[in-house]
Amino acid sequence: MKLSPYHLTYCTNVHAGADWETMFANLRTYAPRVKAAVSPDAPFGLGLWLSNVASEELKDLGRVRRCKEWMKEEGLYLFTLNGFPYGTFHDTAVKDQVYAPDWTTRARVDYTKRLFDQLAFLLPEQQDVSGGVSTCPISYRHWFLTESSKEEAMREATVHFIEIVEHLHHLAEVTGHVMHLDIEPEPDGILENSDEIVAYFTDYLLPIGVPHLTKKYGWSAAEAEGAILRHLQVCYDVCHFALAFEDPAVTFAKFDRHGIRTGKIQVSSALKILLNGTDDQAIWDDLERFVEPTYLHQVTQMIDGRVHTFPDLPKALAARPDARELRAHFHVPIFLREFGRLRATQDQILSVLKYLEGHNVTEHLEVETYTWDVLPAEYKEDLTTSISREMLWFRDKLISTCAKQLSLT
Repeated sequence: MKLSPYHLTYCTNVHAGADWETMFANLRTYAPRVKAAVSPDAPFGLGLWLSNVASEELKDLGRVRRCKEWMKEEGLYLFTLNGFPYGTFHDTAVKDQVYAPDWTTRARVDYTKRLFDQLAFLLPEQQDVSGGVSTCPISYRHWFLTESSKEEAMREATVHFIEIVEHLHHLAEVTGHVMHLDIEPEPDGILENSDEIVAYFTDYLLPIGVPHLTKKYGWSAAEAEGAILRHLQVCYDVCHFALAFEDPAVTFAKFDRHGIRTGKIQVSSALKILLNGTDDQAIWDDLERFVEPTYLHQVTQMIDGRVHTFPDLPKALAARPDARELRAHFHVPIFLREFGRLRATQDQILSVLKYLEGHNVTEHLEVETYTWDVLPAEYKEDLTTSISREMLWFRDKLISTCAKQLSLT
């Protein structure tokens, strides 16, 4: 859905889609219903998740053409892909395997290139719609037992990211579509927060990428740096940055100072646990109801100005840390502020919208709540209603933001 200057969608990783036929069947079932509820009279954007298997199957020219024709028939258009989960994302234990294969591997590079090839074909013909693919923050931190092994992984990933820059530069020349890979920090990723993103760009991507591109293509250093910053951007997942205890205005300003662009904002909300010493046992009991075997639910707390992370919810429950506030990586419905005695970081979404009133950050906004199947029963509704409620809640807030933007210009 276009609310100038934004393209707004929901991420279809909420739908099962281990293969293309399963994903396409779910798209045909749900996307038109959500469009009818949220954007009945205007084109509605899609944020597509394709597993590696689904993407391999979509190489078939007949399938990808049929997908494009179907979107046109239904008044849908594609502008962003979620390229973080490579494999199955539903009905199995995903946990830390959501990072596999990581950016040290050829498999991750080939998958991502293929996603961009498919996105270039499926993007609307008008050239004012950019395309983006979000991806994992290099790898899972706990897979590397030493600093030297983590350093090696970061260097290997950098070589692969620069290969993506070259691929996207070529696609822009051939198709006219400028596309970007959006690196998505999260707790326990190699890249967790804005400081680590800035350090990665300044200490790895630019120092390694600029000499490589100038030597290979005869570009100036400024041209090479421009290509890197154009094609490698950040996916700002609101839930993830809330877990890092970061203020959106501070983070966006930091990225801007370093020339780092935000390719996509994923609109999401985390659980907030406020302990008060009075009914803490009841609060822990409410939190325990969110333990489930599918996804990784890191828990963070701030101690002396530094974020400390429990790798999963059961670890935090076992430790019962002596903290006034914890935040849990469980994407909860964005239109709710409370879950029993638990709270949500919905205020972070509102802070992002406030910042957008006076700043151009990104064109791409994607609501991403993929946990409907694993929520406690009282928060579940049928999927069409669930997605539509989130989209309508955020759409109305965004309309207000856009109106305030116009009043400031």
